[in-house]
Amino acid sequence: MPLAEFRFKKLHRINVLSRRNYKLSAHQNPSDATLKEIYSKYKNVAIVGLSDNPSRPSYVVAEYLKNHGLNIIPVNPFVAEVLGERSYKSLMEMPIEIQETVEIVDIFRRSEEVFPIVEQAVQLKKSRGIPHVVWMQLGVINEQAAELAQEAGLTVVMDKCIRLEHQRLCGGNRRSE
Repeated sequence: MPLAEFRFKKLHRINVLSRRNYKLSAHQNPSDATLKEIYSKYKNVAIVGLSDNPSRPSYVVAEYLKNHGLNIIPVNPFVAEVLGERSYKSLMEMPIEIQETVEIVDIFRRSEEVFPIVEQAVQLKKSRGIPHVVWMQLGVINEQAAELAQEAGLTVVMDKCIRLEHQRLCGGNRRSE
């Protein structure tokens, strides 16, 4: 089995396991139509917790997004660069000209670590007018953070993989793999 196919199956397995291991959320994710609109309107994704390790799901997802025309902005204080893109320590430590481009904040962190990240996204929304979307990856569930983001006018996607949803809704093939 090619490595890329293995990675995809691993992500799918994580999706199935996340449904079993986490209680159902009170949060209502956006409709498929809204998700399609997100994919068509927004092209700049800050990926918080993006690893430079090609075997990590965050890397696989970022690589997919980049290969499908989205601009990725790595956010990880422990790496300098991922997939040829400079990494930033946090959303707030990005240069203003980069902050002003972030449309989606995709979060690859533990559920209990999400709230401060969402606080930063909300702060950017208030000061810069963007981002528009906070996306918490598979298994990442934080109701309090979701509520904060929604109250600030952000669309919230929780416990879903941005890559798998793109493939499902937009027919994204695995072009780079």
